[in-house]
Amino acid sequence: MLLAKEEKVLQDMIDKLIEIGRRYRMEINVEKTKVMRISRQPFRVKIIIDQKQLENVESFKYLGNILTNDGRCTCEIKCRIAMAKAAFNKKRTLFTSILDLELRKKLVKCYVWSIALNGAETWTLRAVDQKHLERFEMWCWRRMEKISWTDHVRNEEVLLRV
Repeated sequence: MLLAKEEKVLQDMIDKLIEIGRRYRMEINVEKTKVMRISRQPFRVKIIIDQKQLENVESFKYLGNILTNDGRCTCEIKCRIAMAKAAFNKKRTLFTSILDLELRKKLVKCYVWSIALNGAETWTLRAVDQKHLERFEMWCWRRMEKISWTDHVRNEEVLLRV
């Protein structure tokens, strides 16, 4: 991954990388190389390698995290929540069993929340992102306590139960 504040600086960095790589008989695969501008304005970046322009993308996965061109974390948070819900559902019988409530809570925090919050220290949380996480928390507790949304139990009551 190369980062630059200006397009020209990025092009210079890539040219230098290509030059050094060729000394060691290494080449950049232009088909696999992508470019993304992180900004509020949707300007495209024009970076050339061997007379071929690199593809501009709106998002890509880097070190297991989804980076988007708007610099927001909503997509990553939604993806993490989906993975955590899948993990919860995989072990649903354990989380809804007759085990002690405190033990089940610890299991959910260890097994499910660790998946949901992996990489959270790099997130810039906005109010909407926080709401997604709060909804997911209530989803977990309601499933754990076998409370259907049709039961009309308020969130405060669910939190008191757990």
